[in-house]
Amino acid sequence: MFHNLEKQIQAVFQARLREHFDITTEIVIEQPKQASFGEIALPVAFQLARSLKQAPRKIAEELVKLAGEIPGVAAMEVAGNGYINVRFDRGSYGAGLLAAPETRGVSGTKTVVEHTNINPNKAAHIGHLRNAVLGDTFVRMMRFLGQRVEIQNYIDNTGVQVADVVAGFHFLEKKTTAEVAALLNGEQKFDYLCWDLYARTSQYYKEHPESLAWRAETLHSIEAGHGELAEMAHLVADAIVNCHLATMLRLNIQYDVLPRESEILHLQFWASAFEQLKERKAIYLETEGKNKGCWVMPSSAFRGEDDANEDSKVIVRSNGTVTYVGKDIAYQMWKFGLLGKDFHYKLLTRYTDGHPVWVSTAEPQPAGAPAFGGASRVYNVIDVRQSYLQDVVVAGLNALGYNQAAENSIHFSYEMVALSPRCCVDLGIELSEEDAKRPYIEVSGRKGLGVKADDLMDKLIETALAEVVSRHPEDNLAAQKAVATEIAMGALRYFLLKYTRNTVIAFDFQEALSFEGETGPYVQYAAVRAQRILSKLEDRGEALPDFAAILTRDALARQLKDEDCWQVLLAASKAEAAVERAVASGEPAHVAKYAFQLAQEFASFYQKFKVLDEPDAERRTLLLWMTHFFRQQLEKTLAVLGIAVPAYM
Repeated sequence: MFHNLEKQIQAVFQARLREHFDITTEIVIEQPKQASFGEIALPVAFQLARSLKQAPRKIAEELVKLAGEIPGVAAMEVAGNGYINVRFDRGSYGAGLLAAPETRGVSGTKTVVEHTNINPNKAAHIGHLRNAVLGDTFVRMMRFLGQRVEIQNYIDNTGVQVADVVAGFHFLEKKTTAEVAALLNGEQKFDYLCWDLYARTSQYYKEHPESLAWRAETLHSIEAGHGELAEMAHLVADAIVNCHLATMLRLNIQYDVLPRESEILHLQFWASAFEQLKERKAIYLETEGKNKGCWVMPSSAFRGEDDANEDSKVIVRSNGTVTYVGKDIAYQMWKFGLLGKDFHYKLLTRYTDGHPVWVSTAEPQPAGAPAFGGASRVYNVIDVRQSYLQDVVVAGLNALGYNQAAENSIHFSYEMVALSPRCCVDLGIELSEEDAKRPYIEVSGRKGLGVKADDLMDKLIETALAEVVSRHPEDNLAAQKAVATEIAMGALRYFLLKYTRNTVIAFDFQEALSFEGETGPYVQYAAVRAQRILSKLEDRGEALPDFAAILTRDALARQLKDEDCWQVLLAASKAEAAVERAVASGEPAHVAKYAFQLAQEFASFYQKFKVLDEPDAERRTLLLWMTHFFRQQLEKTLAVLGIAVPAYM
């Protein structure tokens, strides 16, 4: 409602500027410095002062006259040196909110969001969770606005990381594929077992450099797609992917399709892209120096002419293996429907809600899979350390002449997740005296130093459960665990979302799970409290009033003269505007911030108004409706953040 009225006002002023001044410009909307000035402020007169050679106040006065009456607007006033303050018609605004909410159909061109992208060689860790939660929330935001979004989770099942685990099993531990298969149902979780093996193999390489030949042999076998090593790699990667899907589902993160790197090779995706790159002279065969025998992309393509002396990027190594940036170029081309090829797809699984997850395969399959890829815009959720490689992918598209696809290839970057020293202590990680004084502790999966995602979630649930049991000892354990899980997962998601993407996060259990301050549980508590008020009404044997029958436009106009009521309702109505702006800026943190502010507004509302004990019938109905509306908006906003509302707190 708020955002629709904003857009309507913008459209009117844009139209008048075109008609009377032949000017096309963006109408910027600001929040007035004080609530008493109105609901929105337009500084457009200041934008036009130079071109029209008039004082901003004079321009503003003329624009107000030209705008005329705007439905939903009660008044427009020129303030100061030329601001236009806009006051909404409170009765109409309230009536609009009370009417049946508009439903958005899914429309428009397709957007692909690729996120998670964990190497299928070991358990997921806390850094992977930031990627997945950011990507999942961005998808929820766009779908909330009615956009078509396809969620992809790229599986690099032919890369170095998988090869190192396979080499560890085969060369270091002398295991056969059958023996590795037997470990899938062993006492230790398979992704945890591979976590330890990966670290041990990496250390062995350091101590015995000649053993790096294991990696090369394994990579060749995997890329060729046959032999004992390739079979073992397929087994390991598929098993780890299933572990990752289960881990992410705990945070209510789902996918549409899992494109695999193996099919990019076996279905000749890379071969097709390679030929195009050579034909367009986007890459060349190096004949001298350290990259002799490699196919490389000149640094000028992705760094600019000023950096032409920088190292070129190797796309195909001298031994014939493709670097993953080369495969990424082919994959990015497929996402936009530019490769002239497609995967075959098989159904991997269905989530409990029936949503299917498809996976790519090289073998033809029966019909039934949706059409994947062919997007008009692509967001790649990858950490900021991969910016250079993302630049190379975009450079590849530009070199091939796919300039629009290059422009619509968006690196949705983010900073790393570390741990607070206090969190390390909670997890039993020993710290040196020096590390204990640092603001955060970096982790490394290659060194085996880190926090597995499932361990982190288990610890959060354990901590939340203790609090739930102490507050609600009368409930059964199953219900307590369900509530504790929703609180813990909400705390984790909110903690990972409340920081802007360019902020390094130092995760801390106590801060994330706090019921006070800017946390997930604080927002969840507001939604639970709103529901509790409505439940108390039912406990008294009363039903919710017929809001529409009692709260007419005139009744709402009367009641919303109360500035406190009006400001609270206004804040609660800005959910859609918050999501729109978060999508435009690419910052899910804005929605998290709005959720917190909304919870604060409800806390203020709860303190100021005794909803159930209000003696005036019309006002009591208004307060009940506002409580109902608050609950809806809180639940809607939390759903965009992927956070559930527990039965109690």
